Amino acid sequence: MPLSLTRQIQFWFAALFVLILFLWLFSGVLLPFVSGMALAYLLDPVADRLQKAGLSRGMATAVIVFGLILGLVVILILVVPLLANQISGFVQLLPSYATRLQSFFSQAMEGRLGRLMGTNAKDLEALLGSSLSQGAGWIAGILHSVWNGGQALVSVVTLMVIAPVVTFYMLLDWDRMISKVDSWLPPRHRPTVRRLAHEMDGAVAGFVRGQISVCIAMGAFYATGLTLLGLNFGLFIGLLSGILGFIPYVGFGIGLIASIVIAFGQFWPEWQWILAMLAVFGAGQVLEGSVLQPNWVGKNVGLHPVWLLFALFAFGSMLGFVGMLVAVPAAASIGVLARFALHQYLASPLYAAAGDD
Repeated sequence: MPLSLTRQIQFWFAALFVLILFLWLFSGVLLPFVSGMALAYLLDPVADRLQKAGLSRGMATAVIVFGLILGLVVILILVVPLLANQISGFVQLLPSYATRLQSFFSQAMEGRLGRLMGTNAKDLEALLGSSLSQGAGWIAGILHSVWNGGQALVSVVTLMVIAPVVTFYMLLDWDRMISKVDSWLPPRHRPTVRRLAHEMDGAVAGFVRGQISVCIAMGAFYATGLTLLGLNFGLFIGLLSGILGFIPYVGFGIGLIASIVIAFGQFWPEWQWILAMLAVFGAGQVLEGSVLQPNWVGKNVGLHPVWLLFALFAFGSMLGFVGMLVAVPAAASIGVLARFALHQYLASPLYAAAGDD
């Protein structure tokens, strides 16, 4: 192996180690900065279009950041108080809904269903009671601590103050930073690195921008449908399903389970409303899978749902919420590099020699 190649490999491994160490050491204060960089990356195409329309880069950046801040203020004034009331009521009534669901299953097991399954109603009631009580207490405890935790409040305030500032300066200098980094690339490898960077950008932008649009649309769909049905806390459950929809299957699953528990507690024995609630989630899945995902996200972003799940949980466990923000671009970049490495291997003498055996 040539010495130059050995040094290059050592350099890039050392750089990767330093980056991981930096993220781990400063993960507690990185959230507003990583969020600001992510927003700048997502909004750079908007700034480019405003420039083409005749605005200077500074004016385009100011317009975008002002609109971002205005949107956050509107959300704080109109949406947050309403969500606060729904979360508070959800935390208070969730144990009673769980108890009613437990009673429903106990009555069902006393009849023919219980005889077919060979299960004692009292045993099932005890098992369900323990599981539902623990689950309801766990969910209520998490929501209560998140909503009332001083650290979480400070983090939100810090995020809303610092992130727009970081977004402004990053967005203002984005093109200059990209040009500067491009000038640092070794001339010999510049075309290859540019091609890989373009593929990474396409994978990240295609997934993130498309998935954010899907999450917003699905959150609005579920919140509207459940609210029109009169389901208690329908707005909160719908928006939560949309937000968590960024993680494959998690948003839909949590929203469906929470809606089933509340629907049985609120509507039983009126089956038609429970079936209507299930129809809302069924229609949502058809809309997302058949219309929104193919048209807004596409099938060529290179992020398999299982790989995305692993990346989100792995980076989240290491770096917390910052890790979840880093997970998608990291997963997309690793996927592009893995495909490049596989292509190089298939075109190498090593693969040809193995095929001759």
